[in-house]
Amino acid sequence: MTVLETRIDELRQKLFKMAAIVEKMTAASMAALVGRRADEARRVIDEEEPKVNDLEIEIENDAINLIALHQPEASNLRTIVMAIKINNDLERIGDHAVNIAQAAEFLVQRPEVKPLVDLPRMSDEAIRMLADSLDAFARGDAELAEGVCRRDELVDSLRSQINRELVTYMAGDGATIDRALKLMLIARNLERIADLATNIAEDAIYMAKGRVIKHYAEEAEEPASGS
Repeated sequence: MTVLETRIDELRQKLFKMAAIVEKMTAASMAALVGRRADEARRVIDEEEPKVNDLEIEIENDAINLIALHQPEASNLRTIVMAIKINNDLERIGDHAVNIAQAAEFLVQRPEVKPLVDLPRMSDEAIRMLADSLDAFARGDAELAEGVCRRDELVDSLRSQINRELVTYMAGDGATIDRALKLMLIARNLERIADLATNIAEDAIYMAKGRVIKHYAEEAEEPASGS
């Protein structure tokens, strides 16, 4: 293994470490909400978020230094560029987990609007999507990554269902509006986590097949010329 390959492997390991932290943050934020534990939500904000911010800067600096010092080509360059993109996506997932923790802090100090059923389902699915997208990236498994992309629709449908139910609660009792809006915010952040996991899966497909599926999706949605 060359020096460059060793450094790229170290970069990948840091990415996986960061992914593990943001997965933990998301799960802990939801556990704080479901278990009504404000202290757990506060730990996500005070202890876990700084770790993600520090790692994000470290990974970006490492990647830039690899390009500057080694002038990588072909697959090595693609791997480094993908690492920079995934690093950014993981940092954003950490931000969404913090948003969930902040909303949980607010909600656990107030009466429940309704039993939490679909939000935990959304969270579980988003976390599995993130884990699978990173696994697909690590193994070059395009089939697993494509499965992650398809599962994004489930998270979207759960968010729509949650919003419809919460609108009904707000219409029936104006006193629930502030709490219902916080629950909607949590659903929105979980949807964004799933979207970012899908981004990583798309990057994994590109690494495995050299195919940019975002562009294919956009072309499929465009009307045919002359129609």
